[in-house]
Amino acid sequence: MPVATALTPAQDAQARQIGGNLRCPTCTGLPITESGDALSIQMRREVHDQVKASQSERDIYGLMVARYGSATLLKPPKQGLNLVVWATPLLALGAGAVHFWRTFRFQQTRREPGTATDPYLAQVRQETGSRKSGDS
Repeated sequence: MPVATALTPAQDAQARQIGGNLRCPTCTGLPITESGDALSIQMRREVHDQVKASQSERDIYGLMVARYGSATLLKPPKQGLNLVVWATPLLALGAGAVHFWRTFRFQQTRREPGTATDPYLAQVRQETGSRKSGDS
C-alpha cells in the first residue's frame, strides 16, 4: 500500500465527515468509514486524495456518484423524485388532519340542539308527545 500524505486535522475531519455520508457498495447500510471491505478502503483513499487536493464536498460527492452510482449516498439530496419521497408522509399527515377536522366539524354542525339522533327515540317521542330531549 502506498503511504498517503497526512492531512491537517481540519482536512482529516472533513474526510471522515464525507466518508460517513458515503455507503459501502458491498455492505448493507454501512458508511465507508466503518467498513473494512476492499472497495470501502479504496473509496476512503479517493476521498482522502480529493480532500488533500482541496476539492469541495459537492465535487467529491459528485465524483463518488459518477463512479459508484447514486446509491452510494447515505443521505440522498432532497430534489426531484427524492423530494416526493420525503414530502409524501408529511402531505399524508396533513391531509389526514384536514379530513379529521372537517369530519368532526361537519358532525358538530349537522346536529341541532334539541333534536334526537336516534330514529327510534324520535319515534317514541313523537308517539308520546314528549317535547323534551334527553329524557328516557
